[in-house]
Amino acid sequence: MNVNYYTYRVTWSKEDEEHVGLCVEFPSLSWLAASPEDALSGVRNLVKDVVSDMESSGEPIPSPLAEKNYSGEFRVRITPEMHRLLAMQAAEQGVSLNRLVSSKLAG
Repeated sequence: MNVNYYTYRVTWSKEDEEHVGLCVEFPSLSWLAASPEDALSGVRNLVKDVVSDMESSGEPIPSPLAEKNYSGEFRVRITPEMHRLLAMQAAEQGVSLNRLVSSKLAG
């Protein structure tokens, strides 16, 4: 597994007063460092070590988000009242309910 394909992020931790490196595919892992560059480098090395251990023990390894295929569809449950309200807004705007909700999510 190429650990370079995982999704990394660096943010500031006010609580720790350091930068924290994170990996979306491994939410339990983090790395604290004084600089953002060191936080990123640290979490990438940590992920590399964890993936290596997982490979050695035969554990399933998370796929990078960048390599996953997405259909563009997902279901959302809302109250009947909200469904009615959105359907009315869509009708008033002359668009489908799907188009209305997509535009609200994008905006």
